[in-house]
Amino acid sequence: MAYAAVRIRGTAQVGKRVKDTLSQLHLCKINHMILLPEDKTTTGMLEKVKDYITWGEVSPEIIARVLLKRAEPIGGKAGITDEFITENNHSGYSSIFSFAKAVSGNEARLSDIDNMQPVIRLHPPKGGYRNIKRHFSMGGSLGYRGKAIEKLLLNMLPEDKE
Repeated sequence: MAYAAVRIRGTAQVGKRVKDTLSQLHLCKINHMILLPEDKTTTGMLEKVKDYITWGEVSPEIIARVLLKRAEPIGGKAGITDEFITENNHSGYSSIFSFAKAVSGNEARLSDIDNMQPVIRLHPPKGGYRNIKRHFSMGGSLGYRGKAIEKLLLNMLPEDKE
């Protein structure tokens, strides 16, 4: 499974090591999200910045919905299509869902798609965060939250206009 990490807190009084780690993760602003492979290096970086972000494992279906609604081509508007994935990859992914399955299985990264922003800019969650100063296990929003990240991501996606 891949991790989705969302920045929750701002930059005031952030130490240099934490600020550098957030920069390496491309989490420079609040409500920005990245998709990361699940490995020791990633876990160590996430643990270092656990007081500023939340993260957890995401399913391919949620990855596909996030990419469909909020992923951005460089210089374009939010939302990508199957045609964009087909034209801008060298690994033979034919649709957003096939790419999302590869990302979820740690076989691909967002950087495998040319002309795509490395960060996904989300809306604030409907109803707001619970508490941005406490960890998820203590009733807050920070730190590791496992599969509960999917509910947060769905709250941060725009509604379908039908």
